[in-house]
Amino acid sequence: MPLQILTPHTKDLGGGFEVRRLLPAAQRQSVGPFVFFDHFGPITAGPGDDHDVRPHPHIGLATVTYLFEGAMQHRDSTGVSRRIEPGAINWMTAGRGIVHSERTPDDLRGTTRRSHGLQLWAALPAEHEETVPHFEHTAAARLPQRLEDGATLRVLIGHAHGLTSPVGTLSPTLYVDYALAPGARVALPSPQQAEERALYGVDAPFELELGGAVERIEPFTLVVLPAGSAATLCASGAAGARVVLIGGAPLGHRHIWWNFVSSSKERIAQAAADWEADRLGQVPGETERIPLPVRRPG
Repeated sequence: MPLQILTPHTKDLGGGFEVRRLLPAAQRQSVGPFVFFDHFGPITAGPGDDHDVRPHPHIGLATVTYLFEGAMQHRDSTGVSRRIEPGAINWMTAGRGIVHSERTPDDLRGTTRRSHGLQLWAALPAEHEETVPHFEHTAAARLPQRLEDGATLRVLIGHAHGLTSPVGTLSPTLYVDYALAPGARVALPSPQQAEERALYGVDAPFELELGGAVERIEPFTLVVLPAGSAATLCASGAAGARVVLIGGAPLGHRHIWWNFVSSSKERIAQAAADWEADRLGQVPGETERIPLPVRRPG
């Protein structure tokens, strides 16, 4: 069964802060509910570097932030202010509209600091696209993990390997973090646990046993598993590998423009007009905002 392998393109988010973007891709818009996949770092920021993301809006999606290194300060228009640190899952449901900023915490400004993590967007089911916006922080200590055949696995979202994450979702969703020691082998969750599944190598190559064949997968690529397949994840390199699994039930095609996701093109146009007219809310304590792109939704 052929594998679909997606390679990243680089996006500069400002101030020289570059990310590897895997979704959406020309070959595939989504995996399960996930319609957006950014990997940033690892990078070292100097005392004079400014990688703050000013207030900007979202609709129709949930942002999912997971750090390996560093810290960021999240603030949003519901009044939440939360420091995000490694190992925690931070799920922000935009629903009918939310505005948020992501900035360097005050105690790290003017210092040399590291930053490394993943930011994903999960589309919301059509019947929940206009839900009330909210932010859910799940501390690292609350996320279940276990050691299995040389792999330390953490179930960030969903149910796998006999573990269930406390993170709430609006559709079947799976997100697992695997830290593989050299020689580790672990059977991946079955298609019954996640209809669509994909693996991403965060730092090193890994191997995938599938249908009697072994495939070497390079880091920084997103490999989509064939539907219905059984697969085993392996690490043969001297340093092991860090790999994440994403997946879940597909939600169908979504319109994506700028920071907006919706099953309706008209709803995206309305959100653009609302942001331009400053109708989507304000983040307490913030005076800046990111303007709409010059190119408007078609």
